[in-house]
Amino acid sequence: MAYNLLKGKRGIITGALDENSIAWKVAEKAHEEGATFVLTNAPIAMRMGEINKLAEKTGSQIIPADATSVEDLTNLFTKSQEVLGGKIDFVLHSIGMSVNIRKKIPYTESNYDYFAKGIDVSAMSLHKMLAVAKKLDAINEWGSVVALTYMAAQRTYPFYTDMADIKAMLESIARSFGYHYGVDKKVRINTVSQSPTKTTAGTGIKGFGDFFDYANAIAPLGNASAEDCANYCITLFSDLTRMVTMQNLFHDGGYSTTGVSNYVMEKLGVQES
Repeated sequence: MAYNLLKGKRGIITGALDENSIAWKVAEKAHEEGATFVLTNAPIAMRMGEINKLAEKTGSQIIPADATSVEDLTNLFTKSQEVLGGKIDFVLHSIGMSVNIRKKIPYTESNYDYFAKGIDVSAMSLHKMLAVAKKLDAINEWGSVVALTYMAAQRTYPFYTDMADIKAMLESIARSFGYHYGVDKKVRINTVSQSPTKTTAGTGIKGFGDFFDYANAIAPLGNASAEDCANYCITLFSDLTRMVTMQNLFHDGGYSTTGVSNYVMEKLGVQES
């Protein structure tokens, strides 16, 4: 059911690779809620994905951009305003990549060039994006920026390796930049810490399937789906959350605040005395 929460709002959505990605679901939901937006991704990711299909479905234009390039981001925000007919109201940062994970390099043996690349692509890109937008005054007052993150920024998950550190940096940038952008332009910046989600990127992590089942067994509500995450992002883009900023918001069915579930205890053969 559509409520027109984003009627008349303009946005930029990054990271839509295929129909399993959270960004793809956000785009579909934003379109349903009345928003107009442009889609963007790095050229190499666009060749691998199906973004043209999403653009056709949502009536959106695609503006390729490497999120690590200030020049590309300047072009993205400039052209987006031209295409959409005004300043931007919301931005989704859904960008994450670890070469160390892709190459199955253990955390304690991290390749530092790969580590630096992951930081640039997955965290520094948010700072660059916000800096460009602020310099161009491209986001309307009370606009909203949401970046996707994961709880490994707070707790240790060995299989998440250097991405845990990178996500911690992403969340810190959201808080730090959130202060400055909030004071100057009332722009709010938040991160959403999502459940393990069966996206193309997520399922590529070693042991993901087992951990997905574990988290699902711990969370009282079960794992939040990509569709649920999209719904949550829409509320953060909307005027209903005008005073929410600089927050890391857990969207995980209660997993982050549950120590252990009875189900897991029973599986381990632990019984109440």
